[in-house]
Amino acid sequence: MTSAFKSVLFDSPADRARAEQTQAPSCFVDLNLDQIVDAVTAEWAPYNLKPFFYVPLNRLEAISYRHEVMQDLENSLLLDHVKAFAEEMRAVRACLAQADKLRYQHQKEAWHLDTVYTYCRAVRELAANLGGGALSSRGFGGLREYLANYVASERFVSLAAETENLRGLLAAIRYCVHIRSTSFTVYNYESERDYSASVEETFDKFKRGAAKDYRIKTSTSHEMNHIEAKILDFVAKLHPKIFAELADYCVKNGGFMDQTITDFDREVHFYVAYLGHAAKFVRAGLRFCYPQISRMNKGVHSYEGFDLALADKFAADRKIVCNDFYLEDRERIIVVTGPNQGGKTTFARTFGQLHYLASLGCPVPGKQARLLLFDRLLTHFEREERMENLRGKLKDDLVRIRTILEQATPNSIVVLNEIFTSTTLEDATFLSQKIMERIAELDLLCVWVTFIDELASLGERTVSMASTVVPQNPTMRTFKILRKPADGLSYALSIAEKYRLTYERLKERVRS
Repeated sequence: MTSAFKSVLFDSPADRARAEQTQAPSCFVDLNLDQIVDAVTAEWAPYNLKPFFYVPLNRLEAISYRHEVMQDLENSLLLDHVKAFAEEMRAVRACLAQADKLRYQHQKEAWHLDTVYTYCRAVRELAANLGGGALSSRGFGGLREYLANYVASERFVSLAAETENLRGLLAAIRYCVHIRSTSFTVYNYESERDYSASVEETFDKFKRGAAKDYRIKTSTSHEMNHIEAKILDFVAKLHPKIFAELADYCVKNGGFMDQTITDFDREVHFYVAYLGHAAKFVRAGLRFCYPQISRMNKGVHSYEGFDLALADKFAADRKIVCNDFYLEDRERIIVVTGPNQGGKTTFARTFGQLHYLASLGCPVPGKQARLLLFDRLLTHFEREERMENLRGKLKDDLVRIRTILEQATPNSIVVLNEIFTSTTLEDATFLSQKIMERIAELDLLCVWVTFIDELASLGERTVSMASTVVPQNPTMRTFKILRKPADGLSYALSIAEKYRLTYERLKERVRS
């Protein structure tokens, strides 16, 4: 085998080894990434895909490798070939599992033989289908070369030939069963006449309309009963050479599947599952794109991005609101203010989700995006106070923020949502400004949802964005987040005006 291909999902063994971890990153729950991964993998539980979503890539080349494979799989013909192969491989695994449950040795061996036959057929068909198609990705190009070498190898050719030969020998066996009262005899078929047709013809002339069917329905169980097993034992004694070959074949070919091919069958479903999930939203009119990724350029942007978890929850019931963001030059921190329930937290989650999904090499929600390849994605969302940690809400916030700032580097992304809500406005402002200074020193990317308007204008690194309301009815949220100065007071004044609670209106009502 001359091909160096090992994986359609990882371009390096080191990345593949990291994917064996089974714990989700700490940011998953805050960003609702756990909901996204649950939805993406729901139909594919047997493939254990979740660990692949727990390990963001840290190299641009690795992300490019996955982009290429994703784009190849957007070809419906190639996707059909992959799905057909996967269906055959599911049948192989099901047959192996069933064979383990069978009690009778000859039946187990026959099942094993048919399973190997299905495997060989699936591999040859995939090799043939890939050989005739146009493939652009290194992943599928490497797989095509690997399969071409594998199906031409002495080991596979011998396995396929031996399998087909044994199946032919078994299919050619003919035998008779002679039943007498409570006993039966099994002997070789010697061209005895089949009387079935003659009996049916004789009794057909006595038919008078529809008659009750007295035929006994055969069992649909895969397991043989003891009489069938005894008949098979006798057949084996009549053809000892063939059944001895079958027994030797099963011992010799116990581990018949190639590890690289079985790994491909699992790993390719990372792409199949994600593309299938994204297709639901594309059909609903939403867009996905392959983002530009950079390790150094912090001028990020996204146009028409949306929260994928929220879209999955509400797509059928309401129109999904898309939002834009961009940072340029020395801008690093987006401060989001505005009325409650206006989409601020959703916007922050969207920012984090886009960067995380991009780090997996996946297309991201939106028309166009340029994103940063981060080293850490750190989040702080409000949590309920926990009695067992023996500290108050404010102290808990401070401890968590300190941990984030200790871990953060200039290549990190931090998403903060409504912190210091348990203290006074004066203290919250003071603490927030100190944290903002440290974030600015680190020069990292940050989205900060806050009720403190002053944070939105703390230097050139800060960009103010605000959730908006319908001008004619300030109680109605648009869920659009726009670049604009923080102006929380204007919302309060608008609502006060609507309900005639301004100072001037109150004076008028008192006079009247």
